[in-house]
Amino acid sequence: MNCPKCNADLVKKYYKGMIEVDSCPNCRGMWLDFNELDKLEDVVFDDDTHKGSLVHFQSNTNFPCPQCGSGLEEFQYRLYDLKLDYCAENSHGFWLDAGEDERVMTFMRQRAADIQRKVDAETTWKQTLKEMHLFLVKKKK
Repeated sequence: MNCPKCNADLVKKYYKGMIEVDSCPNCRGMWLDFNELDKLEDVVFDDDTHKGSLVHFQSNTNFPCPQCGSGLEEFQYRLYDLKLDYCAENSHGFWLDAGEDERVMTFMRQRAADIQRKVDAETTWKQTLKEMHLFLVKKKK
């Protein structure tokens, strides 16, 4: 397979020792098979029900899918300030330019922290309401 951005030969490597990806030694981008983007996210946040919709605001690009050659589409990743490319026609996978992998993980870390903060706030509020109820019940007696 060739890099969709600079046409260099992609080489297989293990990303962080966990996910086998096709990497460009020239521009440092990487090709993730369709399920591997989720695996990358799962490194820091594996709660799929709370990740949000993946693809928003798609548009065509001039870059070919490394697997089938069809045009990649660009999309806004989970409504964050990040645009990724993917094979929309055949669902082969995702292209991440250099550094976009770390941005994905940063966004997932933040999402995990936001969800935990929400759970903590709801737990605290529930306890506060319970204490207020007990206080009011005692006061009536």
